[in-house]
Amino acid sequence: MLDRILGHPKPFSKSRQAVGRPTAGPERPGELPTETESMDFSWTEEQERLYGEAVDFARRELNHELPRRDAEGELNLEGWRKAADYGVLGWCMPEAYGGGGLDVVTAIRLLEGIGYGCKDNALTLGLNGQIWSVQAPLLHFGSEAQKKKYLPRLCSGELMAAHGMTEPESGSDAFSLRTTAEKVDGGYRLNGHKTYVGLAPVAGLSLVFANTRPEVGQWGISAFLVEKAFDGYEAPPPRPKMGLRTNPLGDIVLKDCFVPEENRLGPEGIGVSIFNYSMDWERGFIFASHVGSMARQLDECVEFSRRRKQFGQSIGEFQSVSNRIADMRLRLETSRLLLYKLAWMKENDQPAMLEAAMTKLHVGEAFAQNSLDAMRIHGAKGYLAEFEVERDVRDALGGVIYSGTSDIQRNIIAKITGG
Repeated sequence: MLDRILGHPKPFSKSRQAVGRPTAGPERPGELPTETESMDFSWTEEQERLYGEAVDFARRELNHELPRRDAEGELNLEGWRKAADYGVLGWCMPEAYGGGGLDVVTAIRLLEGIGYGCKDNALTLGLNGQIWSVQAPLLHFGSEAQKKKYLPRLCSGELMAAHGMTEPESGSDAFSLRTTAEKVDGGYRLNGHKTYVGLAPVAGLSLVFANTRPEVGQWGISAFLVEKAFDGYEAPPPRPKMGLRTNPLGDIVLKDCFVPEENRLGPEGIGVSIFNYSMDWERGFIFASHVGSMARQLDECVEFSRRRKQFGQSIGEFQSVSNRIADMRLRLETSRLLLYKLAWMKENDQPAMLEAAMTKLHVGEAFAQNSLDAMRIHGAKGYLAEFEVERDVRDALGGVIYSGTSDIQRNIIAKITGG
């Protein structure tokens, strides 16, 4: 069972209180499993039940008026709140802060289920983005007061959060940011411009990175929990984009924005560590629900290729179609292997920068290619908006850019590997 994959702890462990807390497993990375740590890729009955319930919930509650919302670029706010009520935003958070206290592997499996049932890839991306890029670092680096103040509201859906790192002149070169945080009486005064921020136009809270000591470069970067209500905080209207339209993307403009000292996340100067920590989680798991989308795509393509007749036979009998389906299945299964290996490593508090980069690279590219193959299999219907196939193509292509481009992931992989 997956609760024993390479020594994975049993799900719903009462002792588990936080994301990434060490648990039993191999003593050293790479150590071969013992007889009692056999590699078994099956799911427990409880995990299967919860997965099925997550799929049913998402199908029933998260797809309303999606074509219209996509065309108009409208966030499914009702769906967000329903997902929060169902527990999605808190699955990986401790019960003490309004979460469900699930182990990482089980939570990822349920997020995959949400992606299978929900056709709104932008909504699932937003949910995953908040969990991994804001809640995870807040849980790890936040003071007790900060966690009590913000995590329950984030888990309940009362508060939405954004992650503000990218700037007009610092994208892949993230640490060359120009936003500054000047120390003043009682806190900091922030000035700068963040861009390409998911949920920025609707977020009530943003994790913002700014330089408290510009003279020392990246070693002066600090992190701040900035509320939308703070004076000097502006969030312009959403920016139109190719896909993921129901997840509003925009900017954060800080003009002499006063942030109280108690809203600094961690000590001054550890912003790089906080960012790298959040990226380990975000890179690895922001596609958790997209893996579910890939599984849904595959099932829909198999069903369509059986029904669709040409030249007196099902199109699935043509090798060009069956080969695409085979490739889609292969990409799905390799994506799952990378995703759940990473989930096990994070649950066991193992270093996983390499694995997170590989997962982000592979799943992002796989989802894009599977979406193109799905469009080809459906032919003209795949190109028309009314059949809801082309939307996945537009949504998936963004995955080779956000949370670190595919090329940046290759650089990380090569550097860690020794290239």
